Amino acid sequence: MALTLYVDTARWRAHHRHVQEQFPGLVPVCKGNGYGFGHERLAEEATRLGSDVLAVGTTYEAARIKDWFGGDLLVLTPYRRGEEPVPLPDRVIRSVSSIDGVYGLVGARVVIEVMSSMKRHGISDQDLPQLHAAIENVRLEGFALHLPLDRTDGSDAVEEVIGWMDRLRAARLPLHTMFVSHLKADELARLQKQFPQTRFRARIGTRLWLGDHDATEYRGAVLDVTRVAKGDRFGYRQQRAASDGFLVVVAGGTSHGVGLEAPKALHGVMPRAKGVARAGLATVNRNLSPFVWGGKQRWFAEPPHMQVSILFVPSDAPEPKVGDELVAHLRHTTTQFDRLMDR
Repeated sequence: MALTLYVDTARWRAHHRHVQEQFPGLVPVCKGNGYGFGHERLAEEATRLGSDVLAVGTTYEAARIKDWFGGDLLVLTPYRRGEEPVPLPDRVIRSVSSIDGVYGLVGARVVIEVMSSMKRHGISDQDLPQLHAAIENVRLEGFALHLPLDRTDGSDAVEEVIGWMDRLRAARLPLHTMFVSHLKADELARLQKQFPQTRFRARIGTRLWLGDHDATEYRGAVLDVTRVAKGDRFGYRQQRAASDGFLVVVAGGTSHGVGLEAPKALHGVMPRAKGVARAGLATVNRNLSPFVWGGKQRWFAEPPHMQVSILFVPSDAPEPKVGDELVAHLRHTTTQFDRLMDR
């Protein structure tokens, strides 16, 4: 009995090919928990796509994935002097976002990140005059620009890239390759047309692996069902049942990521109101689970345990049976499944 990730493999891979067609030179991204699929699986899928480069989050991820992917590995986290050395093959390319970092990578293959409107990290305009000397002792694979997802000020992502292209060109720096993130296919095409001598390579993770929501589905198996009457005590904290119904023990707990949720940016009045309502219910131990039964998301009977969750299903709903599977609306990047099933 398990929390299972079911994958409609043919549909999932068809989506990969569609994205690859939209973004020539695509660099797949495999970081964190492998977008819910695991590093080994995504390395296999990147190989299937014929990718020559796979982007990973950290040097530790590169050390693990190097045995599963035979092409180049681009580490997205910028190099910093004093970081723990991790033995890596020459096919690993390091990102760097400072002049000092470039000088610290003598002989290495590097991609230089420039500062975008994200303002996370990157080389600044003022650093450009110093780059000529700094890049003499590294193997420059290109520059990179990590763009924001939302542009609430109405600015144009393409214009931001063009601005950096103009500054790099004015500084007489080599512009054979520019790695970009969070551009639309038509935006990438505009850039490629305007700068035909530069190869633009989109680094894509979420849109590639998770862009077709209907290609994947989590399901938790029912392990036990116990009928309870209103007022019966149950669980670790011996709460009372609010009404007649069933306590349903389902595979999927905190070790799987169930009940753990990353903060979300809320836009608009309605989403904010719903957020306030959920917070109010949580103060009285009413928390909606990600599990669906009888067409409705069901409430946790109590906070999820390490490997299972206990749900309350009211008596007017169909009685679940041991072995049934409940669809679970879970976030891929925070979920660890027990098994993955291709179908």
